[in-house]
Amino acid sequence: MEENDTLVINANIEIPVKALQSIVENFKKAAGYDKKGGCKIDTADKVSEIISIFLQGKDFLDFTKDISNYK
Repeated sequence: MEENDTLVINANIEIPVKALQSIVENFKKAAGYDKKGGCKIDTADKVSEIISIFLQGKDFLDFTKDISNYK
């Protein structure tokens, strides 16, 4: 497996309620609203997307290689 290979996993994680509210609110703003004033987003997919962006930006791979993070 190459270092750039990725896979999608399902995991249970704890995040602050405010973080979830912010993710939903910001994706709704970015997606816009339809003629009826509604906005269709898949919350679970968007949470996954934003956490993935965060982990890539914070070099999650190096974090996992550091044994001190496991103590």
